[in-house]
Amino acid sequence: MAVITHTPSGNVEVKKPRSNSTLLRVSRYVTRRLLVLGVTVVVGVYLTIMIANMGGHVDTIMRNEIADRITQSIAANPAMQQMAPEVRRTLIQERIAAEEKRLGLDTPLAIRSFRYLSNALTLRLGRAINMTSDAGSKQVRLILLERLPATLLLMGVSQLFLFFSSVFLALNLSRHYGNFWDKAVVALSPTSAVPPWFYGIFMILIFAGIFKILPFGGMVDSPPPSNPVDYALNVLKHMLLPAFSLVLSSFFLSIYNYRTFFLIYSSEDYVEMAKAKGLPPGDVERNYILRPTLPTIITNFAFLLIGLWTGATITETVFLWPGLGRTLYHAIGLYDIPVIVGSTIINAYLLAMTVFLLDFIYALVDPRVKVGGN
Repeated sequence: MAVITHTPSGNVEVKKPRSNSTLLRVSRYVTRRLLVLGVTVVVGVYLTIMIANMGGHVDTIMRNEIADRITQSIAANPAMQQMAPEVRRTLIQERIAAEEKRLGLDTPLAIRSFRYLSNALTLRLGRAINMTSDAGSKQVRLILLERLPATLLLMGVSQLFLFFSSVFLALNLSRHYGNFWDKAVVALSPTSAVPPWFYGIFMILIFAGIFKILPFGGMVDSPPPSNPVDYALNVLKHMLLPAFSLVLSSFFLSIYNYRTFFLIYSSEDYVEMAKAKGLPPGDVERNYILRPTLPTIITNFAFLLIGLWTGATITETVFLWPGLGRTLYHAIGLYDIPVIVGSTIINAYLLAMTVFLLDFIYALVDPRVKVGGN
């Protein structure tokens, strides 16, 4: 309902309800944002399918492996060695054709890629080609769900510890700019250029090979302890090296980034004005430094949560950690496209939903941000 007001000059001014314009703006923004994110997910997943198949080269490799395996199997069978060459050749051709049909290789790549895309977008992950779960199932969904707890445990402990400790220590360093510890963090930040698996190899050599106080890899001893407490302690012992390597590879650089970020905001004019007014240091830090940096901190935390799903591919492989990262590494080596696409589509959906929700979270924590605004 419009509101009619009279201006001091006598003119009539009609004001439209603000709520309607706000709702229209947000609706347009949500529609546009969902459309863009949807197109991004579709394009990203399709590119993953084509890259995983190497543009059709993987099909050629699989056809050659099928032909070689079936030919050798029939040639090694004494009962089939008595067959006439023409009959044996026909049998080989029929079995090769049946195996290619079972794997879908009789369908052109262009059609099969869109079929993969349709199944992935609807989360019909299907069956793996070469991989199986520990229970013997070839369902991609069961393979991923079976490996998910191990990855969440390792990545959750290491990345959450890294995030909260980095923010806390960086905030502390920003209060004491230029002291010994601040200079030490700046000097050690280049060590984060080394990947975690590189640290992992040296830790295995030192703590498992030389001192023999920690295991070489795996998630639990074989056979595993029957007591739940002993089992948990055993898992913790196996997790120390991979978790520490993941933290160490990013620790100093993460502190340095947050510390620099806090220093930039602490030098703003409104912070100096708040200090000049005599506000307590805690209030200044909380309201004038931490609050403006919340969008960036929340963004980093959100992407950290997404990273828990993907795992650490090479690090998990080095430590024989039975997580999603190691599963993806094996899937790439075995050309198991359904497993690769299944892991990618879930990560893509998580990323798209996170990016979409972050825009609304920004508007809640920062009054300067308006959903659908410029």
